[in-house]
Amino acid sequence: MAPKIIVEQFLGSVEILSITPIENGLINHTFLVETESGKFILQQINTLIFKNPNAIQNNHLKINYVLEQSEYSRKTVKLIPTLSQDLLFEKNNEAWRMLEYLEDSVTFLKPSSTEIAFEATKCLSEFYKIINQEQIILEETLSDFINFEKRVIDFKTALIQETERKKTAENEINFILEHLSLPNRWVELEQQDLLPLRVIHADPKISNILFDKDNKAIAVIDLDTLMQGTILYDFGEMVRSYTNLANEDDGSAEDNFNSTTYESIKEGFLFYLKHMLTPVELANLDYAGQLVTYIQAIRFLTDYLKNDVYYSTKYEHHNLDRTKNQINLLKGLQIFLQH
Repeated sequence: MAPKIIVEQFLGSVEILSITPIENGLINHTFLVETESGKFILQQINTLIFKNPNAIQNNHLKINYVLEQSEYSRKTVKLIPTLSQDLLFEKNNEAWRMLEYLEDSVTFLKPSSTEIAFEATKCLSEFYKIINQEQIILEETLSDFINFEKRVIDFKTALIQETERKKTAENEINFILEHLSLPNRWVELEQQDLLPLRVIHADPKISNILFDKDNKAIAVIDLDTLMQGTILYDFGEMVRSYTNLANEDDGSAEDNFNSTTYESIKEGFLFYLKHMLTPVELANLDYAGQLVTYIQAIRFLTDYLKNDVYYSTKYEHHNLDRTKNQINLLKGLQIFLQH
């Protein structure tokens, strides 16, 4: 369905100046809409991934309410209802939503400095502290998202098929198989109930932080993946996505781990959380960074072996290059932690 028709469901008959795709996401289709009355974010939710898009919207409202009733120092992003006051426009198996656009805000695809990395993770640290002071009941948006045992099973299942891609990815497959014991400690901690369940973002990459022109973090965005889980996952995802010196789809970069950024994000993450986390959580921060990077390599490789059914790709071996990138990142992190 044409984005112009969708915009009219939310804003009515306004003069649309431009509708520009924002192409840095891997799951949803996002557009910046500029009208005579202002700018808005329009997004088509990928219902193959998010099978209950209304849950996304309901969770967003709950988090906004908690943040707005607290002493949270950042901004929230408002949902724009349709003309009939629905939070989604749904038609022809498509689900669309519109969000407020924060004027003069900027995003980064990767940290441009250690100061930016610190500022982003400090912002997330405050976000976690506030939303975990209340008892928030979230609706499920992604089942088994942090089920690492299932990620490994999915990988092994994808290995059963004899395909040309399996031959092409032989080195990467062997690396994953050689490190299959890496998730064991995580699974044991979960089984022993040593990892407290908290409200987490589950996709805390830096492009999900809005900054102002002075490089101050002003908002946490993209609340689609909000869930109950261990906060170690989010820290691990920060390590994975912030410390990469190369682009995520660059499979040729061997020395792509930035240790200085690693120290900055740990400092920022603990800024508001140091006295809230348990000793077990604090003791496993370094481990979480390794494991989440390893699991992401598994996810990219599994999708490659399944012919790219989950992540958007731009060329044939895109997911394989992403896999190589994550493996090299993990190697760099492990070398750093050993010294």
